Amino acid sequence: MGSALPKPHVADQALCFHCGQPCDVPQEYDGHIFCCAGCRSVYQIISANNLCTYYNLEKNPGQQQKYPVDAGEFESLNDPFVRKKLLLFDSPDFARVEWYIPAIHCVSCIWLLENLHKLNQGILRAQVHFARKTVTIDFQPAKITPGMVAALLSSVGYAPVIRLQNPASSFNQTAHRSLILKLAVAGFAFGNVMLFSFPEYLGMEGSENMARIFSWLNVVLSVPVLLYSGADYLKSALGAIQQRQINIDLPIALGLVALFARSLYDIVTGYGPGYLDSFTGLVFFLLVGRWFQEKTYRNLAFDRDYTSFFPLAIYRKEQEGWKPAVIYDLEVGDVIRVRNMEIIPADSVVVHGNAFVDYSFVTGESRPVTISEGDRVFAGGRVLGQPMELKIEKKTSQSHLTSLWNHDIFKKPGESRYRRLLDTAARRFTWAVLLITLTAGIYWYLNDPGRVWLVVTSVLVVACPCALALTVPFTLGSMMRQFGRHGFYLKNADVLERLASVNMWVFDKTGTLTHGKAGSVRWMGGNLTPHEQAVVRQLCSYSTHPLSVLIAASLPETNERLLISRFSEIPGKGLEGYCAGHLFRVGSAPFTGAMPVGEPAATVFVSVDGQVRGYFVTDTSVRSNIKEAVSRWKSTVALLSGDNDTDRLRMRSLLGEAAPLLFNQTPHDKLNYISNLQAEGKKVLMVGDGLNDAGALKQADAGVAVTDDAGVFTPACDAILQGDKLGYLDRFVLLAEKSMQLVKAGFGISFLYNAITLSFAVTGNLTPLVAAILMPVSSISVVVFATVSVHFTFNRYFKNQPL
Repeated sequence: MGSALPKPHVADQALCFHCGQPCDVPQEYDGHIFCCAGCRSVYQIISANNLCTYYNLEKNPGQQQKYPVDAGEFESLNDPFVRKKLLLFDSPDFARVEWYIPAIHCVSCIWLLENLHKLNQGILRAQVHFARKTVTIDFQPAKITPGMVAALLSSVGYAPVIRLQNPASSFNQTAHRSLILKLAVAGFAFGNVMLFSFPEYLGMEGSENMARIFSWLNVVLSVPVLLYSGADYLKSALGAIQQRQINIDLPIALGLVALFARSLYDIVTGYGPGYLDSFTGLVFFLLVGRWFQEKTYRNLAFDRDYTSFFPLAIYRKEQEGWKPAVIYDLEVGDVIRVRNMEIIPADSVVVHGNAFVDYSFVTGESRPVTISEGDRVFAGGRVLGQPMELKIEKKTSQSHLTSLWNHDIFKKPGESRYRRLLDTAARRFTWAVLLITLTAGIYWYLNDPGRVWLVVTSVLVVACPCALALTVPFTLGSMMRQFGRHGFYLKNADVLERLASVNMWVFDKTGTLTHGKAGSVRWMGGNLTPHEQAVVRQLCSYSTHPLSVLIAASLPETNERLLISRFSEIPGKGLEGYCAGHLFRVGSAPFTGAMPVGEPAATVFVSVDGQVRGYFVTDTSVRSNIKEAVSRWKSTVALLSGDNDTDRLRMRSLLGEAAPLLFNQTPHDKLNYISNLQAEGKKVLMVGDGLNDAGALKQADAGVAVTDDAGVFTPACDAILQGDKLGYLDRFVLLAEKSMQLVKAGFGISFLYNAITLSFAVTGNLTPLVAAILMPVSSISVVVFATVSVHFTFNRYFKNQPL
């Protein structure tokens, strides 16, 4: 329910209750005044749905809506061709769209948009990305069409900008071009103002009239710098004042206005030439700093280009057969094969095979959908059952799959401690700057009034939290890049902080601590006919489990065409499927009905119609460098394995006498064990193969999936580690701890910069122009420190190690 609204008398209302604009022809409704029928209509919708908290969060938060919305305006969005281009995901029960909405500007906007489901039951969820001014909306197509969603947004004052391309990308390109143009205008004006000011710089005597002309030319050049190049600072500050808040642009805007106003006053009154050279130079260097910061953040937006260090691969059909290909090499028209439990990398059409597709990574709900030949499937779905051959219909950036990896359902509880610290510091920073500015202004007014404006402007400009804001993302982002280059791929920067805090290590065995190689599989028991071998091979080829991959590779290829039906893979048990009416099972002894054997190696049994035919023995070996790594691990270590305990002695020798060794563990048992450790106050690092350990990986404080196959990807984990790099895991964890130390050092540099520059500014030893130059220099110093320190620290622990 929305909070009750005050009912002011009509005569007390001078501005529109919804948008805050003056009411030329006021319209009264429900005790409030509105400037037009559009604003009144928006209020009626919000009030009727008990969402009036929207007006309590901010004063006059809405946008002016002069004309009522015409629902037919968006009818074209329901056209099948447009719908196909527009929607990120589309199915009978669930669809997703992302739109750019320029009107997003405050917390009220976010609150209202994320409560759209209260306006229409067809809306499932809405999530706002404030920095990009986009909203991602999940809805039920049976209840509401894309056109109706757009009309609903427009009806509450948030009309979407409809583009059949990436809205955020298009917006970012426009914003970048605008920044470059503003920078060019400021640079042109700065150069010419300095040119007109040369006689003054050189102390040349000349005509007073000519000096006045040059001064007024400087004013003409400076006006567009103030109103165009500096408009973003002025708008941001004005918005903050209207909302009775402050932001980091407010001190800068005050400095710009103060310096321009003082210069204009001096020129109009004939007191002097003013400081317009400093003013235009100030804006120019501020924009240079903003350009640098934008470039830096663009390089830090790892989710835009995970291709550099996240090698998700899939099998692609080529002339010589099926070959693995990384997903960013896939092109429209390529035919790919997606196996059981693998992620569909791009929107495609099924050309062969029938299976279930689980879209829980996209929709958040686990409800597999039956897929047949000719059906369209979407990136992010996970295949359940027999492999499918798909034809790529639309290229999907790896950033889309990365966004699935960062879906809310896979997020860990809690928030980054350093991010909270940074947010608190940023909020208090501006208040501190304003207080220092006021104190310095009073002091200089009493002692040297002629220098007040320069000192005040210098203080307002030089004290900038930009360097502070860059410390965390650039330091952690640089370390993530180094990790990725060495085979350890993190979901986001928060994982580094969690890795640094772990004090309990829990490992899976098969596919994690141990692995097999081609030729390490032996068949024991009765004979399998060539047909039965072919069926077993095909069943195992459907699975991504390490033992299934080894068995499939050990059996001879055949040209026999087999039709496998009712295939299923039961985690922790095995595979089953029907061929020519016969039930084949491949897996554990209980699953196949076999009696356990005393083999020290991993065993995989085969049964046909309930009759056990024998078993495969896989001679797995401990991964290289593990023994040396275990000796370096200071944390407590435990083993959770779904296999029997025939390998107990080898694991005891590897992990030590104190390590708990638990065998015959189901996925649920593993999850409970992790939960119990956390209840004891442990910070748990779970390391598994990502197949039977998804629940444990998600539950752990940090979950690492070890894989030898780049195509196997589980969004439940926090990181993916190449199998041959497991021996270096302790070094990665140690480097995560070092990252936190580097972040603290970066904070120290940022605070030291502000302390030194502010001391020079308040004592009158810093001009506004130099202050503007120092702003980007401070950011550069943090970037250089982060890059050099991370590179140096990483090389200390990975010197001479191959990539």
